[in-house]
Amino acid sequence: MTDFKDRERAEEAKFAMDEETAFKAAARRNRLLGEWAAGLMNLTEEETDAYKKAVVQADFEEAGDEDVIRKLLGDLTAAGADVSEAVIREKLEEMAIEAKRQLMGGS
Repeated sequence: MTDFKDRERAEEAKFAMDEETAFKAAARRNRLLGEWAAGLMNLTEEETDAYKKAVVQADFEEAGDEDVIRKLLGDLTAAGADVSEAVIREKLEEMAIEAKRQLMGGS
């Protein structure tokens, strides 16, 4: 019976760790996206820092990535940047890979 309990605890711990890693990767991805978008909008360093945080916060509005894409598209359009939704989605994928690479590398 203890083997079953130990196995159950290990599975729960692994699940919690996987969820935490996924959360960290998404937050890092969103910060990277915010930095990219801030560059397109010619924001100052202080504005860029605030914008990166705003993009991370936007991801809490609903499940999935649509809230982040909507924010970026709206902000970039308002700033006069000529960026399509397809480009934003492509950058999102690119930044997701980079975020995972950074997390795996410990940077």
